[in-house]
Amino acid sequence: MENFGFAFTAGWQVVLIGVLLGAGLPAVFAVGIRSLAYAGGGSATTSDPGGSEGPAAARPLGTVLAGVCFLVVVVGIVLGLTFILASGFGKELDFGSGIPTLTDKS
Repeated sequence: MENFGFAFTAGWQVVLIGVLLGAGLPAVFAVGIRSLAYAGGGSATTSDPGGSEGPAAARPLGTVLAGVCFLVVVVGIVLGLTFILASGFGKELDFGSGIPTLTDKS
């Protein structure tokens, strides 16, 4: 019965990471794209092709939010690749100090 508990604990952790990386990063990327559309203003966010209200002012908050979203995606990709490559070289990615560092496998 104890093995079932271990399997369940490991299973939900795998599912959580899978959802975060499998659906989370693309969702953050989509929010970044939507933020760029919001930043453009005017016809980028309305369905009126004529733009009868005239061009809307640019929204810098959308650009900043898009930059943050894209930075999160890039950091996630870089950390994922670092984890994969480090294990191939006999290293491991350690987050013990709060900053990701490469250490020898013990």
